[in-house]
Amino acid sequence: MTTIIDTFAHLLILIGAVISLTAAIGMVRFRDTLSRMHPATKPQVVGLLFVLGGAMIILRSSVDIWMMALAGMFMVLTAPVIAHRVGRVAYREQLGRDGLLDEDAPGGA
Repeated sequence: MTTIIDTFAHLLILIGAVISLTAAIGMVRFRDTLSRMHPATKPQVVGLLFVLGGAMIILRSSVDIWMMALAGMFMVLTAPVIAHRVGRVAYREQLGRDGLLDEDAPGGA
């Protein structure tokens, strides 16, 4: 017999899966690295947190919920840092290709 809590947990997992699917579609459809950074971080992390939250509710009497909590915390802490680093490198490479980083010194060289 399914309780309301289990139904809520399954709903969380379903919502998280849909959010992660939209993030994956965004990764495929966007053209450049800077555009792909948003679906690679924000929706993916939120989708994972929903899925982990639903799994933690289903496994509420297991010791495995602490590992899922650690995985969620690790994802929340590392995804913005990784996105920042990737975005910074992509931005600098694009500027280098466009010649925008080549500035003349004041007064000539």
